[in-house]
Amino acid sequence: MTMTSEDVIAVLGPVDRTLVTEVIAMGATQAELAEAWAWISNDEALMGEGRRLPIGRVAALVDLLAADDEEQAE
Repeated sequence: MTMTSEDVIAVLGPVDRTLVTEVIAMGATQAELAEAWAWISNDEALMGEGRRLPIGRVAALVDLLAADDEEQAE
């Protein structure tokens, strides 16, 4: 099922419209986005739990979200 902008905002909070569009275009699910957001927000805790590094769409979402974080920091 394709996510809507409301689905993306429900996970990420208020974000740039461009980011919302890019996330939707990836075809990810809301669960995949939530997992990617968890990795961005607290990767040390997830690694401490013994979770494997993300792969597939989750990994692509992590990269997208990390790049957006870097842009916002500049």
